[in-house]
This record gives sequence, C-alpha cells and structure tokens, in this order.
Amino acid sequence: MTLKRKKALVKKNVIEGLDNAVNAFISRTLIFQDDAWTKNRCRAFVLQHRQNTRHRNSVLKLKVATNCPIWDIKLDIIDACSREIIADHEYGGGKPHWQILEDLGVQIGMDRGEIQNAKPSNATQLSWDAWSGLMTNSHWLLGLIGNTCSERVNVPGYGEGNNKKLGWFGNVRGVWQEMWNLSDDDVGFFKLHTEADLEHSELGWRNVANYAEDLNLEDEVVEACRRNLVVWENYFNGICHLGDSFD
Repeated sequence: MTLKRKKALVKKNVIEGLDNAVNAFISRTLIFQDDAWTKNRCRAFVLQHRQNTRHRNSVLKLKVATNCPIWDIKLDIIDACSREIIADHEYGGGKPHWQILEDLGVQIGMDRGEIQNAKPSNATQLSWDAWSGLMTNSHWLLGLIGNTCSERVNVPGYGEGNNKKLGWFGNVRGVWQEMWNLSDDDVGFFKLHTEADLEHSELGWRNVANYAEDLNLEDEVVEACRRNLVVWENYFNGICHLGDSFD
C-alpha cells in the first residue's frame, strides 16, 4: 500500500469513528427526540445556552487556541469565537450569537433581565468543569474535537427524520416557529448556526483527520469525541430536566 493510500484510509477510518460517535450521541440524548420541545424547555434552553455560548467561546475554546501550535488553525479558532461573543458580520448581522439568542428569548415572552441574570444549572456547571479537563488539559488536537464535535449535529446527515434531513437546528427552527408563531427572522439564531456550524465543524473534522495519523492519535481523537459528547449529553439533558421543573 502506498503512503498516499494509507493516509487516505486512516483519514476515512477516523472520520467514520467520529461520525459514529455523533450518531450514537443523537440517539441517546433527550433533546434530539421528536417530541423533545416544550415551551418550558425552550425557556430553559435560552437561559442556559446563552451562558454556555459565552463561557465556551470566551474561556474554553480560547484555551484550545492557546495550546495549538499551528498558526492558521489558531486564528481560525479565534475567528470562530469572535463571531460567537463579539460580532458575526457574515451570518449574524453584526451581532454576537449569544445576543441573538437573548433576543429570541425576549421574542418568546421571556424577561431580558431574567435571561441576563440567569445562573448555570448544576448540569451546566458540571459540564463546564468536565470540558475544562477535556479541552484545556489535553493535546491540542483532542481539544479541537471538544471545540467542534457537538456542532456536527447541525450538519444534515446525522440522526433520523428531520434531524437527518435538515440538521438539528434546521429542524428546531421549524419547531420553534410553529410552537411560538415566529417569523424566519425571529429564529435567525438557528439559521445562522446551521450555516456557521457547518463551517466550524468542517474545520475540526478536517484538521483532526489530517493530523491524526501524523501525531499518532487516530484512536485518541475518536475517544475524545465520544467523551466530549457524553458531556454534551449531560448538558442537553440538564436543559430538558430544568425546563420540566418549570411545569
């Protein structure tokens, strides 16, 4: 087998392992089920995910960028984070993603002060603590998986039904529109993430596959993906349980 063919095979095996981990994650996590969304779960999502967007992109992902020795990848990470927490001129009309989500919460009748003053739930705090270990105290390539693995669910092709057809946020956008009688502009948060997450996730998937063999980390990157998605499972299930507690 030529070196070129060997590299292609390794890349294919790594991508298959990552994709299998994402599909398993979707199949076992509450928030991806067909009947996942209630109005109170929507409210809980706004309260927790606004905080999570700010924390992951101002702390955790930037530590991965700090650990990364490859300049172009480092800058790509920083650029993606800046869109989330400072301004997204390409997809978000100049607003950061957390603010777009905050505005969506107000649009569905939530109080802006309540959203801004929300505290992390126990599940959210536990997830942050777990990600700190997985993303900041590991090899930069394994940390990069932590940056991007959950965004993969927004890429069409994973899960079943409309999630597979539209990507998760593509599906959620329609569910929220119908539930809350929202316009396309109102649910722009989900649309921009359908577009932006494809770009962000491709960054992670492509770089992991390209560097895994060179760094002798083929098995480790797949395991890092699985472990990070276990934390995301805890986080998203926590949102569902928090919303249910409002009933």
